[in-house]
Amino acid sequence: MITKITGKLVALGGQDATLEVGAFEYQVLVPEFVRRQLQTQHEETVSLRTIEYLEGNPQKGGRMTPRMIGFLSDAERKFFELICSVDGVGVRKALMAMVRPVRDVAAAIEEQDVKFLATLPGVGPAVAERIVAKLRRKMTRFALIPEHDLPADGRTKPDVLTEGYEALVALGHSPVDARKKIERASESKSKFKSVSDLINEVYRQEQAAS
Repeated sequence: MITKITGKLVALGGQDATLEVGAFEYQVLVPEFVRRQLQTQHEETVSLRTIEYLEGNPQKGGRMTPRMIGFLSDAERKFFELICSVDGVGVRKALMAMVRPVRDVAAAIEEQDVKFLATLPGVGPAVAERIVAKLRRKMTRFALIPEHDLPADGRTKPDVLTEGYEALVALGHSPVDARKKIERASESKSKFKSVSDLINEVYRQEQAAS
């Protein structure tokens, strides 16, 4: 199974990205939110975390075609797999629906915002309800991930954000309120090395606002 592919981005259009790897070119399907991030990297070397699946219906005499779907981080890939696990979704519908960044969709699921989810392509009210029912308790780490899920200079590691969220919930804050407090603290541009540093910033902001 191919879980990562690195090569020169030689073509990008619709839902397809073409990567040149040595003497070969590989076609990788990408959701719209990934395509937008790739469009400035034409002719550059990019790495995609991938999912492989077979497309086709052998029961109707069709052949099975191997496909790859690419993402810019492991978190994006895991989120996509969770969406695909919901009854009535599947790979192609999930691929079409993911036009917004993962953290936006995850936050909507966590907040049970069915109206927002139903506006995603291919997702009506009934599917949106099923997504919320199955996934709303699994969204915290996705709603908090920094862009690309890659800790960089000046960026707090995702684990610290998640543990800070869990600490606030344990202290009696509602899940939605805790996530919003963590998001505001992470926007301060400070790099938090520990959960304690993060919580201290949350309460510093609250005192400054009061």
